[in-house]
Amino acid sequence: MRRHLFVSAIILVAGILPSGTVSAREIKVGPGGDAETISDALVAAHDGDRILVQSGVYHESELLIDKSVALVGVGQAILDAGGRQALLITADSVSVIGLLIRNVQVSFIEDRAGIKVDGANNCRIENNRLEDTFFGIYLAKSADCLVRENVIRGAGQRETQSGNGIHLWYSRGVVVERNSISGHRDGIYFEFVEDGTIRGNTSFQNVRYGLHFMFSDRCRYEENRFERNGAGVAVMYTENVEMTGNVFEANWGGSSYGLLLKDISDSRISSNVFLGNSTGLYAEGVNRTSIEENDFEANGWAVRIMANSTDNTFTRNNFVRNTFDVATNSRNNFSSFNGNFWDNYRGYDLDRDGYGDVPFRPVRLFSQIVQQNEPALMLLRSFFVSVLDHVERIIPIITPETLVDTSPAMRRIP
Repeated sequence: MRRHLFVSAIILVAGILPSGTVSAREIKVGPGGDAETISDALVAAHDGDRILVQSGVYHESELLIDKSVALVGVGQAILDAGGRQALLITADSVSVIGLLIRNVQVSFIEDRAGIKVDGANNCRIENNRLEDTFFGIYLAKSADCLVRENVIRGAGQRETQSGNGIHLWYSRGVVVERNSISGHRDGIYFEFVEDGTIRGNTSFQNVRYGLHFMFSDRCRYEENRFERNGAGVAVMYTENVEMTGNVFEANWGGSSYGLLLKDISDSRISSNVFLGNSTGLYAEGVNRTSIEENDFEANGWAVRIMANSTDNTFTRNNFVRNTFDVATNSRNNFSSFNGNFWDNYRGYDLDRDGYGDVPFRPVRLFSQIVQQNEPALMLLRSFFVSVLDHVERIIPIITPETLVDTSPAMRRIP
């Protein structure tokens, strides 16, 4: 018994406690600190320690964080990776906060990133700045992580030579919140992600998509801004998605969309703003989805819905100053429009219930012609096209008979 107490006392004096009872320490990195380099501090650290990186430029790369530590930048702490990957996290409960990470060059062999998380849970990546990184923040096979308030700036010019700003693969329960991303292939990329949340981010001037979302069920994205991206936002091969309160603006070009939906089902798109896009909302193979209380304003096409989309409902949306409100590729329509506001509606409301007494057909004859022959757009403002559309409204022949709003709102819906 005495021998046991003596050994325990020696351990306590040496500062080496049994597993699970080691007290957390602060390790300062920098001139005059506890460690000269970040790599030295990571070697010396134990689970629960805080590594404080002082102001300065640290030319280090391939740093492995395999302990549950917090890596915190103090002042202007710059990690220059010299072209290689900067940080790889493989331990649970790691925090990376307040660093400036730069210079991760393009690789056609490996997905190099400023911060990569591989197979770890409960990590926190917050308030960092990443400049000129191939991939910015990359999470694979990870769960319950938080990626918040990071600024990610790439210099991508082509899809083949740029990675994604925030990239998630085979992950679950991740929150991506209030980040600013530009200059990458896709601003935010989700593939095989479940129960994720994308909230309050700004994704702009990316080479391809502001958000690219594939095979990711039960996810939410809300109150984000996607602006001036090469092809807008794409959500594909997914079900049970909530898209609310987002702004899709100025995604302009021959193949650009505010929001492209392909093969999704049982989802909800509400309270979004589609402003100044080539196509506000493009829907192909979309089923049992509610599109409600959105603003479609000043787009080329507000909505392009293909005939293979079924059982969708468009309710209480505003369609204002669009070149074409709705376009489709068939005379058959299997979705319903009801109670929307159309600035092109010329009906009346005799019973004063706020809804028109005459149904509105939002598909113009000319939009059907353009659907088959796009160069016909050159005739858009011609007198001939105006006559065609007027005749079609009176005697519908080509436009879909079933694509009609039976109760159009007389005033813009707040």
